[in-house]
Amino acid sequence: MSFMSTSEYFPLRLNPGQDLKKEILGYCISKGIKAGAIVSAVGSLSVTRLRLATAVSIEEFAGPFEILSLSGTLSLTGVHLHISLADKNGACIGGHLVEGCVVYTTVELIVLSLAKYEFKRSHNAQTGYNELEITISK
Repeated sequence: MSFMSTSEYFPLRLNPGQDLKKEILGYCISKGIKAGAIVSAVGSLSVTRLRLATAVSIEEFAGPFEILSLSGTLSLTGVHLHISLADKNGACIGGHLVEGCVVYTTVELIVLSLAKYEFKRSHNAQTGYNELEITISK
């Protein structure tokens, strides 16, 4: 019986001052991850920028914040990530991760690559956003 793996895990550690979203996308590009997901994420941010639910504008929050969760889909053409954070008092905020979230001490990630698939993002007239398209990778 042969087994062909269709997924692979990649560990990634980010350093102080790095932009969380930019680094994740850059990592996907450097590893050729055509379809992926965040499996685990812990760390902290000094600055957080989020697009909140149904909002058009981006809100900026001064930290530090602990990352409670980070989830979403990854591709070569873009990432769609949501994040939950806690401040020094344990108050939580969360939303759609945008560029400008700056690593405070570290961010440790486990990225899952789904070799069998390819994710792309293209404009969807119904939602007004770039939405996920899933295809079988060649």
